[in-house]
Amino acid sequence: MFTPQEMFLTKGVGTHKDKLASFELALRDAGIQKCNLVCVSSILPPNCKIISKEKGRKTLEPGQIVFCVMSRSETNELNRLVASAIGVARIKDNSHYGYLSEYHTFGEVGKKCGEYAEDLAATMLATTLGIEFDSETAWAEREQIYKASGHIFKTTNICQSAEGHKDGLWTTVVAAAVFCNVGKEN
Repeated sequence: MFTPQEMFLTKGVGTHKDKLASFELALRDAGIQKCNLVCVSSILPPNCKIISKEKGRKTLEPGQIVFCVMSRSETNELNRLVASAIGVARIKDNSHYGYLSEYHTFGEVGKKCGEYAEDLAATMLATTLGIEFDSETAWAEREQIYKASGHIFKTTNICQSAEGHKDGLWTTVVAAAVFCNVGKEN
């Protein structure tokens, strides 16, 4: 099996009378429409470098099979708020794997959706490291516990939100962690 050496985060929104075309436009906005996307679960590989969207897109070729973790939400309801986010959590030692989380919702603003996805990824990572915490504690407090443990190096998120189109067209939002530069065999 080959392991991705790099990953980038991207997001997009699309609106169209057809649901599928709305999704295509969201992928175009995210810059990943020319690839055959294969959604995978939530592990950030060890030593996988997070790079810019611009640099990552340059590594992709039309028709290429590309693995990603994707969150998608859509609506055709007038003014309905939709949001999709990817959360990222990794520890100081890059030789250890990290976590990615996908979260999509209705009625939440982008900031809240993104923070929730980030919290999900950090919580999944923390539990694998044996860090004790109260899951009912607010994210800001748990974030401090995670960082104080000396393990978690960085958490982040990317989120796309939008309101349903005023004329009832399909509105789709996507957020994705896209793996590229697949390298060495394990």
